[in-house]
Amino acid sequence: MKITFVGSSHGVPEANRKCQSIMITEKGNTYFVDMGTSAVDALRKRNIEIDTVKGIFISHMHGDHTNGLIQFIDLITWYFKTTDPVVCLPDLEAARVIDDWLTVTMNGNKKEINYKKTENGCVFDDGILKVTAIATEHCPNSYAYLIECADKRVLITGDLRNPNIDFPDAGDQMIDLVICESAHFAATEYEQVFPKYNIGKVCITHYSDRFLGSVLELVKRLNEKGIGALRASDDLEIEV
Repeated sequence: MKITFVGSSHGVPEANRKCQSIMITEKGNTYFVDMGTSAVDALRKRNIEIDTVKGIFISHMHGDHTNGLIQFIDLITWYFKTTDPVVCLPDLEAARVIDDWLTVTMNGNKKEINYKKTENGCVFDDGILKVTAIATEHCPNSYAYLIECADKRVLITGDLRNPNIDFPDAGDQMIDLVICESAHFAATEYEQVFPKYNIGKVCITHYSDRFLGSVLELVKRLNEKGIGALRASDDLEIEV
């Protein structure tokens, strides 16, 4: 399973970092957790066929996690017509908004999109990837996602209110990789939470400049403790 950080920025894009978007590839299939920037651009840049996208999992509806979604839905309705992913949304009102947008842009082609409401529990399982949603307190209808592939487990926290309050409980099994944010609090807050779990590696993404110092400090401390840690940048790839 390969994890690619298409966008690793916080609430706004920066010169060298686009908004939050994480791509997962496995056995010829492609999946996205959040789509804050153009997924189509990212796929074409890497020569990945658009119709390999089988699942899109949105953590919450804020624009820095969803701004690429309308473009993606637009293009698969009239151009990449064989693309038919499951699109998991925390709020299905977004599906109506997207449909209205396509109407306004006079795209006469209508296509049934496989929207699914994200709720606690397993939201997707295609035999390759199993995706479990875990509610968080960042905002109404916000979720983390536990990604399971074969014997590997990756936890993507999404945005949190504070890790001491709503760090997602992914159970007692080994978590091979935790991908967590630092846009809303100092990354060092995670130090009080991580010892409760069996974690192999940590990657900090969606971090803002004001907390960059704490991100660097956390990475340093975790590596000193033997937990592999790094901060994300756009185009970073991690094999799990």
